[in-house]
Amino acid sequence: MTSRDEGSLAERSAGAPQPASAGTPAEFAVALRALRTWSGLTYRQLESKATAHGDTLPASTIATTLGRITLPRERFVEAFTRACGLGDDDVLQWLGARRRLATDDRAPSGDRDDGDSGDAVAPPPVRVPWWRRTAGLVVGAGLGIFGTLGAGSLFDDASAPPVTPSAMPVTGVRIPAVGSWARIHPARSPEFCVTEGKDRTGRYKTAVAAQHPCTKAARPRVFLEPVGKDVVQIQWHHPKYGIGCLTVLSKGPGRDLLEPREDCADGNRAQQFRVSSFGPAVAKHFRLRPVSTGRCLSLRDQDVEAGTEVVQGRCSGAADQEFGIEVIPPP
Repeated sequence: MTSRDEGSLAERSAGAPQPASAGTPAEFAVALRALRTWSGLTYRQLESKATAHGDTLPASTIATTLGRITLPRERFVEAFTRACGLGDDDVLQWLGARRRLATDDRAPSGDRDDGDSGDAVAPPPVRVPWWRRTAGLVVGAGLGIFGTLGAGSLFDDASAPPVTPSAMPVTGVRIPAVGSWARIHPARSPEFCVTEGKDRTGRYKTAVAAQHPCTKAARPRVFLEPVGKDVVQIQWHHPKYGIGCLTVLSKGPGRDLLEPREDCADGNRAQQFRVSSFGPAVAKHFRLRPVSTGRCLSLRDQDVEAGTEVVQGRCSGAADQEFGIEVIPPP
């Protein structure tokens, strides 16, 4: 690296989030997530940056690690911070903060001696733009496939501490600031989950959001990442095709449908959904409204059948516009 490059990198790093104030693993995770936002890079771009530095850091591993509130391994912190664009001095500061938390008896450490397998990182998944394939449910190998993406070797398996209501960035949903794994159900049909389906008219050929029985083995895992007060990005972590963010389609044959797209970006309003309580508080039902349009998500033609597509439309207060959000443990 030339001295000019070093100067530019130091100047860029000057405004980066700092880890010094993190007093718990959860706060450290929040700082890492802030660093990703500061970098302006998508998960796939971070994966590419890490590869350029000689590191193996699958996009799925990044998303999964940032979604937990336990302490990640040093290897992850080093590769991730470097991929975000930090120089050597800043990377050392992040590693120092991580080691400080790891030596605290109260902090569950990801650096336990797990044997040689603990440092193994699986190769990144094949980059198949999964929304471009012919739509339909993928028959995968079930939830076990997700573990092959390399996330498990980079953070501790200790259970996360409970989230207090004051930490909730989404009113009425126990989602920590770092995000959470979740299931989204049509409120009137809790046996269904919002998951991968197809356009039953046949006009749009790629995968879209639809309701299907939650018992189906092969389906993407849902991760809700807060991007503002009561606003989330809905990520799908597919066991075969990686990460996609639900995106509202504004034109073409798929207009008003929701498609998972690989180009996740915090600033893309078509990938942002406002969550608001709807109906009696005890029911814990929510309305999901795309930020880009202010309309409401609902089920096409108010259908109750398996495979019914999720679409955006006029907010009417109908029962098919109510959803339940169930926070679940990390995979």
